[in-house]
Amino acid sequence: MTERALDVDAVEAFVRIAELGSFTRAAEVLGSTQAAVSLKLKRMEDKLGYRLIERTPRYVELSARGAAFLEPARELLEVHERALAALVSTRQRLTIGISDHVAGPELPALIARMNAQDPQLLIEIRIGSSCDLLQSYDRRELDTVIVRLHTGRDDGETLAEEQFAWFAGPAWQYRAGEPLPIVTLAEPCGVRVMSSRLLDEAEIPWSQAFVGGGVAAVTAAVMAGLGVAALAPRMLPFGAVDVGSKLRLPALPRLPVLLHTRVKEGRPQQALTALSAAFRSAVRA
Repeated sequence: MTERALDVDAVEAFVRIAELGSFTRAAEVLGSTQAAVSLKLKRMEDKLGYRLIERTPRYVELSARGAAFLEPARELLEVHERALAALVSTRQRLTIGISDHVAGPELPALIARMNAQDPQLLIEIRIGSSCDLLQSYDRRELDTVIVRLHTGRDDGETLAEEQFAWFAGPAWQYRAGEPLPIVTLAEPCGVRVMSSRLLDEAEIPWSQAFVGGGVAAVTAAVMAGLGVAALAPRMLPFGAVDVGSKLRLPALPRLPVLLHTRVKEGRPQQALTALSAAFRSAVRA
């Protein structure tokens, strides 16, 4: 029985590879190297006598036995974390602000991943505009913010870049001769400012058709056929149509997702590293 005892670090490497679909991303979360993560997994597979991960030059996927082992492996890590947490007298807190234009539909899965990384870490997440969140960060009300590029700031770490485009609902039709109906977030919103400036520079008449208090409201208005919005594709449900080329609208740039943080060590830093890696995977998927 002792010969088949599992190394907890190797089990964690397996779980992170499975969740992120990448040896490189797993190594980043674990603060290790790809080679070290690969070696831990191979040693565990050798001990078990079968492969957990099937590797090809193009993708990483679970073997049949790996898929069966994934949930028990997660449970093992949770028990291990609870055992370690029992030795800690105070519960640590991590407060994170995430821009509404960044959070996206993946947010529940990302929060779940952070909780799995450290169930005993108290995580507080606030959603808002990049401008408001950066102000709260500067007032030290937030430990970390993940935002879009904000004019006048160059002190953040770029997690990823994401292409924006002009989207409309599948049934929406442009009425020739009328100003372009635009759906936007309420002020302050950097994407709103950027998109309206580009339309003005291209001398395209436009009017405000809908103002949403969040990206969910904006996407709902787009899909309801109220007008056109500048959004990242992952924010929209299936069926939304990119109308930029058809209407000869100005090209929208790739916008960075930026991390600003004062967290540098300990359990909060480990959870934040996991969140950053997950964001990179979500944005680039």
